Amino acid sequence: MERIAAVLVTSAAERAAPPGVDARDFLTALAEDTYEIVAGLDLVSPAVVTTVPGIEEITWPGTPVLTVPELAGGALVRAAFAAIADALPQAAEAVLVSADAPDLPGLLIGKLFRALGRSQISVCPADGGGAVAVAARLPYPEWAGAGMDDREIVPLLRAAAPGPRTVATGPGWHRLREPGDLRLLDPGLEGWDNTRVLLSG
Repeated sequence: MERIAAVLVTSAAERAAPPGVDARDFLTALAEDTYEIVAGLDLVSPAVVTTVPGIEEITWPGTPVLTVPELAGGALVRAAFAAIADALPQAAEAVLVSADAPDLPGLLIGKLFRALGRSQISVCPADGGGAVAVAARLPYPEWAGAGMDDREIVPLLRAAAPGPRTVATGPGWHRLREPGDLRLLDPGLEGWDNTRVLLSG
C-alpha cells in the first residue's frame, strides 16, 4: 500500500511575506521547507500539487509535480486529491500538507496516516481555524466538501460524513498566513532552513 505526502503550493502563501522580503522568494522558501519535511518521511512517497508555475525547482529528481487550477475551498482540495489519484493510481492513501507550514513536525503527518486505519479522513487542525494537513483514503470521498481554509473544517466534514467515526483529528499546528504569524516559528526546532535564511537576510 503506497502512501503519498503531497505539499499543496498556491500563491496564497505569498501573503505572509514580511516587508522587505520578495513574496515569490518567500513562497518558494516555505514550499521547499515543507517539501523537505514530506520527502524525509519513512514509508511515504513525496509529491507536490501546485497552482504556481515553476515550483518543480524545489523538488528532488523523480518527485511528481502535479498542476491543478487556481481554485479555492473544497474545490481545490478535491482537485488536489483527484490529481494525486489520477497520476499515482497505486496510492491507497494520501495527505495534503499546506505549503505554509515549514516547521511542521513529520510526526504529526504520521499520526494522520495512522488515523486512517479507522477513519476515511483525518485532519491536522490549524491554529486559528482551518487545517494544516488533510489525509484521506483514496479516492477522496465525494461527501467531503470543506476546504483547508474553512475555519470550521472538522465540524463541516463531520456534518457531511456518513458516520461518527469517519473523520478523525490529530494534534494541531500553525500556518503562516499573514506576516504576524512569523512569530510562531520556533528557532529551536530543526528544519525550516530556507525560510530561516530568507528571514535572517
